[in-house]
Amino acid sequence: MIELDGLTKRFGNKVAVDRLSCRVRPGMVTGFLGPNGAGKSTTMRMMLDLDNPTSGSVRIDGKHYRELEEPLKYIGALLDAKSMHGGRSAFNNLLCLAQSNRIPESRVAEVLDTVGLTAVAKKKSKGFSLGMGQRLGIAAALLGDPQVLLFDEPVNGLDPEGIHWIRNLMKTLASEGRTIFVSSHLMSEMALTADHLIVIGQGRLLADTSMADFIHQNSRSYVRLRSPQQERLRDVLHEAGLIVVETGGGTLEIDGATTEALGELAAQHQIVLHELSAQRASLEEAFMQMTADSVEYHAHSDHAPAPPPTGPQWGEQWNRQSGGGAAGSGKEV
Repeated sequence: MIELDGLTKRFGNKVAVDRLSCRVRPGMVTGFLGPNGAGKSTTMRMMLDLDNPTSGSVRIDGKHYRELEEPLKYIGALLDAKSMHGGRSAFNNLLCLAQSNRIPESRVAEVLDTVGLTAVAKKKSKGFSLGMGQRLGIAAALLGDPQVLLFDEPVNGLDPEGIHWIRNLMKTLASEGRTIFVSSHLMSEMALTADHLIVIGQGRLLADTSMADFIHQNSRSYVRLRSPQQERLRDVLHEAGLIVVETGGGTLEIDGATTEALGELAAQHQIVLHELSAQRASLEEAFMQMTADSVEYHAHSDHAPAPPPTGPQWGEQWNRQSGGGAAGSGKEV
């Protein structure tokens, strides 16, 4: 388990991490999300004692990182795959780490095989592609067979097969009772991998919740209906006290009702349906709404209107804003 207690980091007048308190629990993959500049990398560096906190503390299984005699046996991390010595082979890079932590040499071959680099074990890492470098970094994280693992952008540079592999690896490690903490900007991948989310913005904790609850609380879900008897269907829905939104093309959107209830209502009135589907927002949509006020850099365009935010609560605000030029929000990559 990783425990953060009032963790704070200042660089001059800038507060990078602001009194952050949370727990990263074992047995699940915990996603670490936030806009650029939110303080994610600084937080992970403080977990590994690479940056000293201004105040507060981080404990790994009840201990500070500096108290761990052989840290790779407690916590493994991939923060920067480029940190490997380019003049050394993949094998020798890992061997140096193993010897400094009293890890058997046989373990080096095991992790190289786990990440699929056995065939290039004797090659210098400076000739590795970005994806191969990521695999070598993951091998280093696994070297001490630790119970706690930190991954910062682990799928960066990986091909589809590699992305599928690291996703399954993290899930497998979590199923063994390990603590898995992963930061990524690839929302579609995070949605498939993480069980729990910790979201920060401007260094502060915004959310500490399950993936399902995060999406539910920060986005709009609705049911979409299409019927050749659209007008009659609309009247029936109104009579049932439901709010109906017409979106064109004969499509109706209904909030606050299940597909089962709407299907039964249509059947009772013998209305033919060509579509009855639940529409749930993506993690990306929920994330953008949650962190809208915490984005450090905003892009502005005079050429195209920004899409309206999701959720009925935004309707009045969007109508006020859309009269003039529209500004879209984005993040620096």
